Amino acid sequence: MSTPPLRPPRWLRAWTATLHWKAAVFITVMCCLLATVLGGLVHVLVDRQTQDRARHTALAELDRSTSAYVAGDPVERNVSVNPPDLPAPLRQMTVRQHERGTQLGSHQGRPVMWATTPVAGGNVLALRLDYSEQAASLHGLDRAIIGSSAAAIGLTLAAGLVSVSRITRRLHHTARVARRISTGDLDARVNDPRARRTDRPPDEAAAVATALDAMAASLQTRLHSEQRFTADVSHELRTPLAGLHSAAELLPPGRPTEMVRDRVQALRGLTEDLLEISRLDARVESADLDMHQLGPLTERAVRATGTATEVRVVGDDRVETDRRRLERVLGNLVANAHKHGRAPVVVTVDAPAITVRDHGDGYPAYLLDQGPQRFRSQSGGADSGRRTGHGLGLTIAAGQAEVLGATLRFTNAPDGGALAELRLPPSPSADQDG
Repeated sequence: MSTPPLRPPRWLRAWTATLHWKAAVFITVMCCLLATVLGGLVHVLVDRQTQDRARHTALAELDRSTSAYVAGDPVERNVSVNPPDLPAPLRQMTVRQHERGTQLGSHQGRPVMWATTPVAGGNVLALRLDYSEQAASLHGLDRAIIGSSAAAIGLTLAAGLVSVSRITRRLHHTARVARRISTGDLDARVNDPRARRTDRPPDEAAAVATALDAMAASLQTRLHSEQRFTADVSHELRTPLAGLHSAAELLPPGRPTEMVRDRVQALRGLTEDLLEISRLDARVESADLDMHQLGPLTERAVRATGTATEVRVVGDDRVETDRRRLERVLGNLVANAHKHGRAPVVVTVDAPAITVRDHGDGYPAYLLDQGPQRFRSQSGGADSGRRTGHGLGLTIAAGQAEVLGATLRFTNAPDGGALAELRLPPSPSADQDG
């Protein structure tokens, strides 16, 4: 059985995926490459020049020592015939080619520059020139190159990260504003200062910010227009619908009269739902909070729906909420479960959470991904195979939950069925007790 490959932790993978890390790696690699190339070139050039000077000096001294040796005069201590530590390649080259030669070597553990010339009898006259000072200077140059390269890399990396951080901060701010817009805050704007300056051309971050602000403004204008249209139409429909309702009450009893009354009542309910959604969209609604026992409040709200719904109280507690709005949320959730799901429908209270579950086909994929959408409804159940409703019930439930400060989450149960969980915010008394 093969073992899975080791992967770095998620936080490390998330950090290394950022532009900051990529810029730091790129700058560091490029600086190291540039420092290595330039440092290597400087080292090679200086080393070559130093060795050339040492060779010329050694050959000049060797010429003087050779003249003294041929004349029988004493030579200096650094000149000898066939020294034992003379490099073998230099010795062989001098004997075979009968030419002078030089080579960098060592003598008693110290670096020296050897210079040789052939003499009578197949011997080699060798001169050694101390090379310790030049070697020390070259090592000092190498340390200076490494130190200056490290300092240059550090300064360049710091300057590069500062420049990149300015871009990344603006991009992060743009991303935060985009997330706020996606959650419904259409008043959010990036307002990038670079985009407002007409004397300087905008960069890429400013172009993205400008496009996002323009998109948010366009969406806000269209949404407000739709909200005003919905509110105006709903308001204007109330008067003629009231007249229709009064006229329907005057019709003689019979099946046609009942059908007219049912349709008028449905139109009145749809109009009231549209008006409620318009108020929720305008964010003018506020909760009238009070302390309530969650279990009895839930049982009362479920009984008001007139459906065969089981209520289970697992854990009860007092919560601070708006009774009318909570009943509206629960009523819509229970009605949606019976309309689009399949019995049994069970409401479970485990304060401060309430779950409503049916045993149907579950919520559609779009609702799980995007949340409830008005005028887009799930199918009417496995038996009917048709689409029913206007998709306003869950939309109103989500809007009223937001007014309550609660979270409404839609999922599908593992063993089948739609599951809606309403989690109320903790009451101040619970926080104090905790």
